[in-house]
Amino acid sequence: MADSRFFRNEGPFSLKSLAEAVGAEARAADDARMIADVAPLSTAGADQISFLDNRNYIKQFQASAAGACIVHPDLAALAPAGMDLLVTPEPYRAYAAIAALFYPRAAAVPGIHPRAVVDETAVVDPTAQVDAGAVIGALAEIGAGTIIGPNAVIGEGVVIGPAGSVGANASLSHTIAGAKVHIYPGCRIGQDGFGFAMGPKGHLKVPQLGRVLIGDDVEIGANTTIDRGAGPDTVIGSGCRIDNLVQIGHNVELGMGCVVVSQVGISGSTKLGRFVVLGGQTGVAGHLSLGDGVQVAAQSGIMRDIDPGTTVMGYPAKPIKEFWREVAAVGKLAARKPTGPKTQD
Repeated sequence: MADSRFFRNEGPFSLKSLAEAVGAEARAADDARMIADVAPLSTAGADQISFLDNRNYIKQFQASAAGACIVHPDLAALAPAGMDLLVTPEPYRAYAAIAALFYPRAAAVPGIHPRAVVDETAVVDPTAQVDAGAVIGALAEIGAGTIIGPNAVIGEGVVIGPAGSVGANASLSHTIAGAKVHIYPGCRIGQDGFGFAMGPKGHLKVPQLGRVLIGDDVEIGANTTIDRGAGPDTVIGSGCRIDNLVQIGHNVELGMGCVVVSQVGISGSTKLGRFVVLGGQTGVAGHLSLGDGVQVAAQSGIMRDIDPGTTVMGYPAKPIKEFWREVAAVGKLAARKPTGPKTQD
């Protein structure tokens, strides 16, 4: 059970209501039975629900004391006697939705803390929450139900849509964000892009005159930085998920549903299509194009355009089958015994 000091359980829910919420088939002696919580297979009890999404955990599933489990149709027959089931082709997605029912995001507590600083020209929806130490600049707009955390700084003219949040000590400038945008603590969004006219007389700063445009339903992890555009805008498409400690340069465009894992760096003016996935510590050079559905393995280096639907790996990155063929070939060469003439010292 989650620690009640940090997480508020909204249960119990009936098995039937959980099945209906996620479109699963309930296989139970009594689908009106109440489920009190979610829990892992190894620790779940009779009033809790767990899930099985990986065949590596079949033995845990068969030994589990969980009262109910979310499971793929192909594995339902392996359930231990007495366990109720919610059967669905996507057990993990169903678990995510059910866990969110038990533990929804904290709702805003409407009001502005007396130690917050809000410019008189800013527009803060009455249902928004502004915590102690937060600063909201002139002409900024904060949407309904959005939470502005302690010591967050919302710059002049910034717009944040409804049902979002900005974590503690984050700062935003030159940014227009949509609905349900969640920005985690320590983020820096909208600062100058890294643009200079270099030369022997010194490096002349190029004014960064663009913005950061963030679509709906976006999450941006802690201590991630997103530079504003130099003239065109930096764009983060709707549905994107960006992990902690990511650097996104000026004029970068992320299409809908991209996933960018921690410690990725994307150089300026690179464009990612829809549903691109960048594994952790990937580096992407500037002015490139990654097509829809591209997947990049961790610690890869992207130095050229990548066609849609391609999976790449390595440094420099290449199609993943080609990468593994080369690894295998090198392994064979290394294992080969020398065949040349013997030499004498």
